[in-house]
Amino acid sequence: MKHTSVAALVAFMILAGPAAAQPVSAFSLVNDHPAGLDLSGMDRNVKPGDDFFAFANGGWMAATEIPPDRAGWGTSAMLVELTTARVADLIKSAADAAAGTQERKIADYFSTYLDEAKIEQLGLKPLRPTLDRIAAIQDKKGLAAEFGRELRADVDALNSTNFDTDRLFGLWVEQDLNDPKRYAPYLLQGGLGMPDRDFYVSPNAHMVAVRAAYKAHIAKILTLAGIADAEGKAQRIFDLETKIAQVHAPRAESEDVLKANNPWVMADFAKKAPGLDWTAYFAAAGLDKQPKFIVWHPKATTGEAALVAAEPVSTWKEYLTFRLIDRYSNLLPKAFADERFAFYGTTLTGTPQQQVRWKRAVNATNAALGDAVGKLYVAEYFPAESKAKVEAMVKDLIAAFRVRIDKLDWMAPATKAEAKRKLATLKVGVGYPDHWIDYSGLRVVSGDALGNLERAELFEYHRNLAKFGHPVDRGEWSMTPQTVNAVNLPVRNALNFPAAILQAPNFNPANPASLNLGATGATIGHEISHSFDDQGAQFDADGRLRNWWTPADLAHFQAAGHALAVQFSQYHPFPDITLNGEQMLSENIADIAGLNAAYDAYRLANGGKEGPSQQGFTGDQQFFLAFAQNWRTKVREATARQRAITDGHAPAEFRAATVRNMDAWYPAFDVKAGDKLYLAPDQRVRIW
Repeated sequence: MKHTSVAALVAFMILAGPAAAQPVSAFSLVNDHPAGLDLSGMDRNVKPGDDFFAFANGGWMAATEIPPDRAGWGTSAMLVELTTARVADLIKSAADAAAGTQERKIADYFSTYLDEAKIEQLGLKPLRPTLDRIAAIQDKKGLAAEFGRELRADVDALNSTNFDTDRLFGLWVEQDLNDPKRYAPYLLQGGLGMPDRDFYVSPNAHMVAVRAAYKAHIAKILTLAGIADAEGKAQRIFDLETKIAQVHAPRAESEDVLKANNPWVMADFAKKAPGLDWTAYFAAAGLDKQPKFIVWHPKATTGEAALVAAEPVSTWKEYLTFRLIDRYSNLLPKAFADERFAFYGTTLTGTPQQQVRWKRAVNATNAALGDAVGKLYVAEYFPAESKAKVEAMVKDLIAAFRVRIDKLDWMAPATKAEAKRKLATLKVGVGYPDHWIDYSGLRVVSGDALGNLERAELFEYHRNLAKFGHPVDRGEWSMTPQTVNAVNLPVRNALNFPAAILQAPNFNPANPASLNLGATGATIGHEISHSFDDQGAQFDADGRLRNWWTPADLAHFQAAGHALAVQFSQYHPFPDITLNGEQMLSENIADIAGLNAAYDAYRLANGGKEGPSQQGFTGDQQFFLAFAQNWRTKVREATARQRAITDGHAPAEFRAATVRNMDAWYPAFDVKAGDKLYLAPDQRVRIW
């Protein structure tokens, strides 16, 4: 087992270029990132008050090249790369496990994904039963049954805010917005091959070029599959997807939970969304016994059902055929996988080189058997010491947030009491879940890579359906321990902080409180604050969608949120793109509130005073620099453009500018009127 430093990994990935296709043995398995700030990555020629992100990261930005197999590179991507190498090594060690064990399933899933020779040999054979079933569809009832048969639990409206499925609709199973004691099936819009409706309807020149490339992609996939009249079918499929996009809700509307809270009983579907045989659809989906659904996108549901009635069965069959082949292209012969990457990788994200097969195999295995892999990961890489220190940090941040609530002079006592009750019942998970998913019901077959994926998707679907009729499990995680991220679960009033994000440079036991709280502390504060952002603040302590605010308090909160949305709507990542402050409001509120809570916790950790100086910076300067360096990211233009449209998060350079709303930042860096980031005190957004 080769052990090299994480710093060496970064250097390797920056300099290697095409050599990034090295085997897993070439990558680091040890994180020995040095303690302290990265001084060499700064640009002291930039005034912090003009561009704080560049001041903290300009040297690194200038010296760094994005690895050819990535859409972006930075602190999080570095940890993803490290974690991927670690997981690959763990999977390799599981190869000798007994047949039928979870460890062996992990190893077999991974090795089968790597067996490109077998995949080439099989060709389209693994898809033939489904392709034949689609070809046999004779009428709209059969079409509805096929749509229902392919429904999967592949969206998440509030936890990971994933609204993207290429199936006609997506299912999310979660605690009911209106009844915390039951799980509800949520139905979301779907059916698009590109990431968002704007890709189909925007007049932007870049989008026009992407649409032309997408039509060519459709034709190429059909041609590779040996399907006649590929160009004609591609045009009809593209036109159909465009019609679907035209009835879709825009991203900002998808984020509005009040507009999404639409309980429908079974009879409502035929009345409110005629055109689709809902009886056949729900029977095929295994949902025909559910008494009530929450329809997240009612207009899109109505519009898509109407399109099922209006468009010819033959066109829908062409669409289903293409969607099936395109969806599973990564596990078809190389020509299909290469074509899929050419569009989704290079055209959409600007990434020039596809990841090597073993990295893709790790990602696929994580997606299929995530908890089983996570159990191995935390046993090897998440020591009890780290868990204890992060849990203590979480307690300090919750305490700091509670103090902030008490100090709010604009909030009524009744509203404060509700807010503090929500804090008191917040369920926080650090590192890994209390219990693990049991994969004994998942069949993994050596030599059947595509079948393994289909069975994994169906296993996850049935695992979610099995929740109905059972008490809500607030301890269930929506992320795996090996995920470099964190999440707030608003309807369960819970937080997940996976092990993989709780490591250097984000969190380092050797760092002072100023750095750990500026980086990981701000992340923890961010997730806590999601319980009180424009969406989270609409849920009470039990996760029920309920207005617990006095009218005056709510008006004050909404006015502050509007001011923040206006602030971010003034940012332009490109001359032809303006950020949508409303679309990103939840994340930006969480950034501000989380950073404030983390700052309070850092001060409390130092007896209410500024922390000691280190590396030539005061304690306050260290805190803010750690925050900005935590957002260190360099992204390809195509990816940045896509994220500006589809992502609820602002680009990293603008998230780092959150500091301009904090009074303490101004004296720390001597920021004055006339500096580009300067805001007069009455213009600084103060929410919590």
